[in-house]
Amino acid sequence: MKRYNILPLLLASSCAALHAANPIVTDVFTADPAALVHNDTVYIYTGHDEAPPDKAGYVMKEWLCFSSTDMDTWTPHGSPMSLKTFPWAADSAWAGHAVERDGKFYWYVPVYLGEGKGFGIGVGVADNPTGPFVDAVGGPILTSDMTPDPVLPNGTVVSWDDIDPAIFIDDDGQAYMFWGNYKLKYVKLKANMTEIEGDIEQIDIPEFTEAPWVHKRGDTYYLTYATQFPERTAYATAKSINGPWEVRGIIKQLAGNCNTNHQAIIDFKGRSYFIYHNGGTPTGGSFRRSVCIEYLNYNEDGTIKEIHETLEGVSKLE
Repeated sequence: MKRYNILPLLLASSCAALHAANPIVTDVFTADPAALVHNDTVYIYTGHDEAPPDKAGYVMKEWLCFSSTDMDTWTPHGSPMSLKTFPWAADSAWAGHAVERDGKFYWYVPVYLGEGKGFGIGVGVADNPTGPFVDAVGGPILTSDMTPDPVLPNGTVVSWDDIDPAIFIDDDGQAYMFWGNYKLKYVKLKANMTEIEGDIEQIDIPEFTEAPWVHKRGDTYYLTYATQFPERTAYATAKSINGPWEVRGIIKQLAGNCNTNHQAIIDFKGRSYFIYHNGGTPTGGSFRRSVCIEYLNYNEDGTIKEIHETLEGVSKLE
């Protein structure tokens, strides 16, 4: 899928066409990116915003997949997984994360379970990264009755706290799932990748909102996440996957024309990339989001340099 200009106001002021790399997809709304590198190909897994322009709320029934070998041309693979994949799910195909293990591909997603049940996390499995994915278990691997609903300072009980799963497989092969809204939690996964193992632990991160993502560089673990609301992207570091985590600060400010921030971080062919969404199309917004990509750079001491949204995005790889 080639990328086209997204700012008609700039076009109106210039006779020359402007090639704008961000967002990377403009014919469908994409949100909450996760990314996987496999066999010299990047796969981006997204939610699908389907809300009409005048609706203030999420309409999300399926997930989408795109792939690229050069970070410039993105091939759409349709919807490899939807709410229909999980008959026990009632609504809300929200932000997920896909990983590969032992030749199988696992896609972890939060869905609304129904009135009084809150959200749960299910797992789809496939033999290749573009699916189709099928329900790996026949039910959620985690439900809201397994975690206490957090209470906000204003007294609101959050029933959507079990969302935004992010999977990290450590160097020793142990897999972990991080997730949460307002309270960050994590747990070990069994080797089959479809069952949790041991106790659910909570990580005390000040002003944590949602969207955790864990990656490792050298001997340092990095935890990026959305903070406050409207959301910025912050990060913390640790020398162990079990912490303690040291909050390092904000690395990305508010997303353009969008209340939420949701990131994925990958290394591909010698560069690090920061994948996110904003409301950057002419009819976009907080409930009609679009995936974008920027370079992620580190300082000599291992801290992350601030990331700024650009129209240009990243260059094509040869």
